[in-house]
Amino acid sequence: MEADATSVPASKSKLKRFLPLAFIITALALFFALGGPKYISLDSLRDNQEFLKAFVADNYILAVVGFVAIYAILVAISVPGAGFLSIFAGFLFGLTTGVPAVIIGATIGATILFLVVRSAFGTGLAAKAGPYMAKFERGLKENELSYLFILRLVPIFPFFIVNIVPPLFDVKLRNYVLTTFLGIIPGSFVYVSVGYGIGDALSAGQDVPLSGLMFRPAVILPIIGLILLTMIPVAYKKLSNKKLKDLPCQKLNMM
Repeated sequence: MEADATSVPASKSKLKRFLPLAFIITALALFFALGGPKYISLDSLRDNQEFLKAFVADNYILAVVGFVAIYAILVAISVPGAGFLSIFAGFLFGLTTGVPAVIIGATIGATILFLVVRSAFGTGLAAKAGPYMAKFERGLKENELSYLFILRLVPIFPFFIVNIVPPLFDVKLRNYVLTTFLGIIPGSFVYVSVGYGIGDALSAGQDVPLSGLMFRPAVILPIIGLILLTMIPVAYKKLSNKKLKDLPCQKLNMM
């Protein structure tokens, strides 16, 4: 009887941990089942631009708050391509409002996902994932802020992947939120700018090519510069450690 009594609270605790994750998976499945992707596309923006513009003009604050909420929800449930809403933000709100709305919405959504994944799996799952994860963990332990910041700046991995992996390690929530907020600023500015500038093209029914956008010199060079800045503390730490190892007094102590 005692064993049964202890197993019931354990089952409830496990259910409580995985319930938010189950909700996210269900919401993601419903999003695709109900044809959600078609609503976050250039075609949808073009077809509904007049309605959206009129709604924003009549309900500006509600539109901005609603946009931030929708963006946060789509990021939290890990919808691939949720960042495409950044173009919507530029088209509907311009740069001054669009960029902050995207950054805030994405950061809130990523933080929610961080907490859900950590609650469900803890920080021990990554240790069982092999040597690749071990390298990732070493990088985080040596320079957590720089490592997370670079992951946000460099568009190598999809945004939702970078949201899911760090919670599996012993990453500080404060560092995760800070690097997410700051690291997505360049990319958000780029895509919101695209949305801000495509109004005429959409009105004329023209196609707007986005391929290769992130690799144009005007976009990639500032990002490379920011990456180099984040590497300065790493280089300084390594040089400092090397100098300390070469000190004569340290060699004598080792003898």
